[in-house]
Amino acid sequence: MSQDLVMQIFLGAVGLAFKLCAPMLITAMIVGLIIAILQAATQVHEQTLTFAPKAIAVALGLLALGPWMINEIIDYMNSIFELMSGTNL
Repeated sequence: MSQDLVMQIFLGAVGLAFKLCAPMLITAMIVGLIIAILQAATQVHEQTLTFAPKAIAVALGLLALGPWMINEIIDYMNSIFELMSGTNL
């Protein structure tokens, strides 16, 4: 296994991790921003009010995007197995 192949696999894994994390992080950020605006408007600064909506939004995002995430991981693993076997299809 050459150094270039290892770097290709590593960079692909990091790219896949960013690709899979981005929707959940963006969802949590948007919900947190909306809650922060509502808290600033109502002057209710309770820390627990931000956690529950973010957790629910991320859970719903995982339910909606879970099959896509699994397919992306399976595709990446299949490409790694193809590289390991030496048959680049």
